[in-house]
Amino acid sequence: MNNEPMETPLNETESPETVTAVADAPAVSQEEYDRLKAERDTLVDRLARLQAEFENARKREVRERNEFRDFAVSGAVEQFLPVLDNFQLALKSTGSADQLRTGVELIVKQMEEALRSLNVQPVETFGATFDPRVHEALEMVEKNDVPDQQIFDEVRRGYRIKERLLRPALVRVASNSQQKEA
Repeated sequence: MNNEPMETPLNETESPETVTAVADAPAVSQEEYDRLKAERDTLVDRLARLQAEFENARKREVRERNEFRDFAVSGAVEQFLPVLDNFQLALKSTGSADQLRTGVELIVKQMEEALRSLNVQPVETFGATFDPRVHEALEMVEKNDVPDQQIFDEVRRGYRIKERLLRPALVRVASNSQQKEA
């Protein structure tokens, strides 16, 4: 046999250095080649399975999050269905204005109880000092009989769940120029 390297024709993309590097590379037995190929195929298959598992886990997490949200919403809605029923009964009522007012007051109490059961608390307003983090000032009114920056009227109630503000309270705030100068 001839031990001289065989010349191979160059592809258009190969350079003479590449062919020389390949020719200088140690020969790999067919057994070693088959083993490396099988290992590569195993790793590629494992990668594909891991990617599929990850995608399935992501889809499952999205589905579970949506199911949890639906469950949480349904629990809140259940609290308000009796309130809605009572509003509908009030609309069908043929009683006097005083009777209707009394019924609506009871419905408001029922609504407040439903909110309390969901850990929704009203924002403190009357007599409190104005806090822009939880109050929204509708107007400032000059009042000498009320301390400066004190809330004297609530236009719309604000609510929070624990420390999270759902809606700021819309309030009127006193401006006391006598107290500012002192």
